[in-house]
Amino acid sequence: MKKPLVGALLSLLLLGAAATPAVAAPIAPVAPPAPTAPTAPGAAAVAVTYAGTVALSNCSGSVVRAPSSQPGDLALVLSNGHCLESGFPAAGEVITDRPSTRSFSLLNAAGSKVGTLRASRIAYATMTDTDISIYRLTRTYAQIQSQYGITALTLDDVRPTQGSAIKVVSGYWKRTYSCSVDGLAYRLKEGDWTWKDSVRYTSACNTIGGTSGSPVIDTTTGKVVAVNNTGNEDGARCTVNNPCEVDQNGNVTVRQGINYAQQTYIAVPCIAPGNRIDLNRPGCTLPKP
Repeated sequence: MKKPLVGALLSLLLLGAAATPAVAAPIAPVAPPAPTAPTAPGAAAVAVTYAGTVALSNCSGSVVRAPSSQPGDLALVLSNGHCLESGFPAAGEVITDRPSTRSFSLLNAAGSKVGTLRASRIAYATMTDTDISIYRLTRTYAQIQSQYGITALTLDDVRPTQGSAIKVVSGYWKRTYSCSVDGLAYRLKEGDWTWKDSVRYTSACNTIGGTSGSPVIDTTTGKVVAVNNTGNEDGARCTVNNPCEVDQNGNVTVRQGINYAQQTYIAVPCIAPGNRIDLNRPGCTLPKP
């Protein structure tokens, strides 16, 4: 998991920073120009910037909308379940509609902070089957657009495919990683938690601590296809910070230095009119309490 800890051992302890020892120490935040995205042959790339991403106290995130969300809906922020201010949800735990006053630093295209957004609720969070948190804000998409000129990122409603060019955009570090979807892991096991159908990156996305919760953006569509969450740091098997892949037959594969994300298309059917999370909607497969 890619959430940094406060203190002198930042990024070296539980949820340490780096996927490899060479980048284990925390780095200074930088805001480089957004690099040009790689694309599949014949596909045109969209500009992927920091606009709509947010920085949390310990993670990254983004202001997101479902394809059906309306300008007057209270906006949503997407991050990881393991980034919750209350700590890690237990295996099997699902959190819904819990009060929250968490704040988020909203970034513009260049990665500069333009304002502070605040949550009213944790609409949904879990580390079971996936690693996701969805906060409901106190402001609507229209209000955010009017005040800051920032448009929410759109969640894709289809499953990402192997070979797709992607960017992982961290609001915490103001850093962008460019790579491709290397494959989809049937099960990803880390400590007490198991996640389904996880996105595995090619090695160029060597994400570090603080990138947890970053949106994973398809560079052809500009839509969010996953949320960054973990990587195998030192080659250990199925331990915290060292997830392993488990196939349909129970075979375990360890890929040291490789990082992962959790697909987000599964959340789209669960977002009802008014941006309410309704786990009983047709097609919603997010775990229930």
